[in-house]
Amino acid sequence: MSLKSEHKEKHIQDYEENLSDTRFWKKLKNNTQRVGKKAIEYALKMYYSARDPETPTWAKGVVYSALGYFVFPIDTIPDFIPLIGYTDDVSVIAIALATIARHIKDRHSEQAKNKVNAWFKS
Repeated sequence: MSLKSEHKEKHIQDYEENLSDTRFWKKLKNNTQRVGKKAIEYALKMYYSARDPETPTWAKGVVYSALGYFVFPIDTIPDFIPLIGYTDDVSVIAIALATIARHIKDRHSEQAKNKVNAWFKS
């Protein structure tokens, strides 16, 4: 493994450690109504993909960067602003999702759908 690859791997591990499951799940559960069902489902698809050992390191980096931005309390557009507060968060999720879409497997989508349905009681 090259030095550059080792550095990338270390960077991904740092994101994994700093993006705690607790913080991620809390942000999602507390904001499901405000952010929207579809945006939450997309975030969960990426989350489950990033947890999959088969997902490439670069794709995990994209996911952890996007989800880290989502849970980080300081945003470009503060979340508390009515109607537009989550626009930047949802945009980052959408761009990341488009970037790694081919690495989201059916099982990741199914897990995300099941979790969202449980939260929204659909």
